[in-house]
Amino acid sequence: MRLTDLYPIVMTDQLAECRRFWVEQIGFSVVFEASWIVVLASDGERRMIAFMTPDHPSTPPGRERFDATGLLLTLEVEDVDAEHARLSAAGVAIEHGPVDEAWGQRRFLARDPAGVWVDVVTQIAPAEGFWERYAAA
Repeated sequence: MRLTDLYPIVMTDQLAECRRFWVEQIGFSVVFEASWIVVLASDGERRMIAFMTPDHPSTPPGRERFDATGLLLTLEVEDVDAEHARLSAAGVAIEHGPVDEAWGQRRFLARDPAGVWVDVVTQIAPAEGFWERYAAA
């Protein structure tokens, strides 16, 4: 399979709230919007996410709403501390961090209105010796 694109579609009743969060707080733009879906993009439409109501006829069988488990979207940024300060000042609830991880990331986590974990990271130097234990013997 040769992919031309990949983006998640999150089933949620929180369409307007998700749109507002991803546009106002994360900086995405609206690519397409209807009463049942909003498709958002960043960086010239290279990075996308969509939110769709679970009651639309094109929804896969089952019409399950996203239950906010098992999904973490990582957004790598140049300055995680600046983004933490900006989002905190905007009233976004930070649920973890910022913290330096031994594998070489400084990160914090928040949730969008659908419950999606938003993991904001900056690459940093890993803890001394961290990666050596994973190197081939």
